Amino acid sequence: MNKEIIRSERFGEQYSLIHHPSGLDILVWKMENYSTTEALFATRYGSVNTCFKTAKTGDFIEVPEGIAHYLEHKLFENEDTDVFDLYAATGANANAFTSFDETAYTFSTTQNWDKALEILLDFVQKPYFTQENVDKEQGIIAQEIKMGLDSPFRKSYFNLLAALYKEHPVKIDIAGTVESIAKITPELLYDCYNTFYNLHNMVLSIAGNVDEDKVIEICDRLLKPAEELKLECKFPEEGSGVVTHRITDKFPIGRPIFDIGFKSEPCSGLEYERRVVIARMVMQLIFGSASPLYQQLFDDGLINSQSGFSVFSGSGSYFSCIFSGESKDPDEVYKRLLAEIERVKKEGFDRETFDLIKKSRYGSMVRALGNVETLADGMVDSYFNGTSVFDEAEALAAVTMEDCTAALDTMFSEENSAISIIFGTEK
Repeated sequence: MNKEIIRSERFGEQYSLIHHPSGLDILVWKMENYSTTEALFATRYGSVNTCFKTAKTGDFIEVPEGIAHYLEHKLFENEDTDVFDLYAATGANANAFTSFDETAYTFSTTQNWDKALEILLDFVQKPYFTQENVDKEQGIIAQEIKMGLDSPFRKSYFNLLAALYKEHPVKIDIAGTVESIAKITPELLYDCYNTFYNLHNMVLSIAGNVDEDKVIEICDRLLKPAEELKLECKFPEEGSGVVTHRITDKFPIGRPIFDIGFKSEPCSGLEYERRVVIARMVMQLIFGSASPLYQQLFDDGLINSQSGFSVFSGSGSYFSCIFSGESKDPDEVYKRLLAEIERVKKEGFDRETFDLIKKSRYGSMVRALGNVETLADGMVDSYFNGTSVFDEAEALAAVTMEDCTAALDTMFSEENSAISIIFGTEK
């Protein structure tokens, strides 16, 4: 068993990366005097991973959309016990989630973390799929999909992705469609489980006042050694450009909502950390509550306090910057946003504002070092990206105003942009 210490001289903090003989990597961040422990048992497997191959399959195979999310639901269903009942007996709160490129099983607790960890490692390694329970779940998830279609915010977001992405499966809802999940069988679930829940494709992350030796002892006892499958996922060639610059829909809402997206080249590793830092800086400089554009839009009644922005990226295969909000005239917001980007390209950002935002973002990173949940999540995200929790701070320290200005051409071009609008039904 090999162990690495991932340390930050800047923060004076560290955590352990343990390469377990089973094939699993284990991340442990010991936080003395903290009462809460957070753990994630995660696999590099999400809704976009529908085309893949291993050394055993030979050629690439395709599986139905939504199967990763479906599998997450079914894994909690044990043959003879209820996993949530087991957790409740320890006092732990359990949950799970499937994203576009990750599935994770989590618990948070202030007591009996070792018992909760045993439950986590045990049930995730015990799939139990039958025709009966698979058929039962189809109705439940189909209802979940239909409920999602009733959300104007969710509809606007996925409409935007459909406008931005021509081929990439990221434009498909994480839960899939009613038609796609109808194709899921116990055999397909076992195939995907045995492929993506291989320990070489997973990571265990735990943060809190834990005993590292005890974590290793539990893993030694419960982890089942796995062979390396040489897993490879394939994504269609996406290229630049968008499907359409404007897409609309109608819902019974009182005020239109919008999502504006800018698609750019995907990336991974340290370049990913750098790009994310730059993207967030640029979006706050342009659309943050202290920016001139935000104040103008707010004063003109074109946006309200619900406006915001985010970086949408993952798996080294997609990267977009998204602005969202409510407006009486979303098209005018889009027009002014594009005009502001062009203005800043010529005139540059305000140096004082840039420095203030950079310091503010650094302060947020320092505060995050005291949040158990954020650290446990962050260790997983950075691990899957091939970086460390501390690399984002190093990227922030190195970023310059000139980097942000240059990003306006590469990450915020009108050619690669689109707007999704949900109007009220009276429109």
